[in-house]
Amino acid sequence: MQEVSSCGHSCWEQQTPPPSHSMVEPVAKLPEEVLALIFRDLPLRDRAVAARVCKVWAAAATSSAVWHNTSISCDCELEDLLPPYLSACLDHVHNLRLEYEPSKKPSRRAATELLIALADRAPGLRGLRLECRGEKPLFDAGSDILSAVHAVCGTAHQLHHLDLRRLPYTLDDSLVLQAARDCPELRSLFLDNHALVDNVQPSSVLKLLEACPHLRALGLHLASLSRAALELLAAPHRAPFALLALRCACPEDARAPLLPDEAWATLSCRHPGLEVELELEPALPDEAVTRILQPAVPVAVLRLNLSGDTVGPVLFAARHYAETLRVLEVRASASTELHTALEELAARCAGLREIHCFCVVRPSVLDAFRAHCPRLRSYTLKLKREPHPWRPTLVR
Repeated sequence: MQEVSSCGHSCWEQQTPPPSHSMVEPVAKLPEEVLALIFRDLPLRDRAVAARVCKVWAAAATSSAVWHNTSISCDCELEDLLPPYLSACLDHVHNLRLEYEPSKKPSRRAATELLIALADRAPGLRGLRLECRGEKPLFDAGSDILSAVHAVCGTAHQLHHLDLRRLPYTLDDSLVLQAARDCPELRSLFLDNHALVDNVQPSSVLKLLEACPHLRALGLHLASLSRAALELLAAPHRAPFALLALRCACPEDARAPLLPDEAWATLSCRHPGLEVELELEPALPDEAVTRILQPAVPVAVLRLNLSGDTVGPVLFAARHYAETLRVLEVRASASTELHTALEELAARCAGLREIHCFCVVRPSVLDAFRAHCPRLRSYTLKLKREPHPWRPTLVR
């Protein structure tokens, strides 16, 4: 496992020699707290070099202030775990973002080994975010990584944040139930990943909510949500609930039962700051989209990537989510009807902060958002075709 430099070379292929004594002496006189502030912004390779310079630098480079928030990339070329000094620093890691490539065995093995090592030292862990890069191997269920996540959850009893949105594997009840059993302090849990199957049952989510009273943010596939879960979240004893991210992409999501408007209305009344993110994918037929888009849902973020009608959902958002909508993403083919719908949305949704439309739009669409959305801070509204990826325009 190792980090990769911006030029693409392995950071561990060439060990940089420690600075000379004459270079180190003035800096070594800095207080350890100041050195730690410097070292925490260094890549892992440079932290390792600093730790070998002298005792003062070693103490600073391995201190809690440096490792509290840590990002690690698992390089596909390294066969062994990160250097021993990093293993000794795991006690100080409170929030970890771990990135690896599942199709490359060394990278995947390194990620698994690090998670297992972390599980042995996990009492101090507060946040874990896993991100996959590159292609997922065919027929791979990710059992090694998921087993390691189980191990971390089994020992990290003070875990506050667990983000698995970037894992391409099917998540199931066992992981949710383990989190419910061993991580009662959870504040956020994101399971709304891009798997093609949803194996998290509503009953498991209900047990999670019962066991984790401080949960403020939850990401799920729509099929994992139930009316009972909405009612539990609206209970008087619950802590303020801030975010519900719902991904609608699997066949199970298309068949999910309708959640009543009154349950959503009660939840919004109990938590007036609640924001809902809806992500609708091509697997959904038009009739399922019609059921999912309900007037009482406080939708703040809407991402439309549909194979069927997109104009209808845009108009629905304009007419029912005008007070709550902050971000809209649309992936569709350009049409006069779509442009007209976007212009109506711009006129109604004054609080919109981001609009990203991944098709060429007519000039009047851009003019409408500029005129009617004073809080707009970022938009992707192209008037002609450009090379991809399209970059958003930032509003100052």
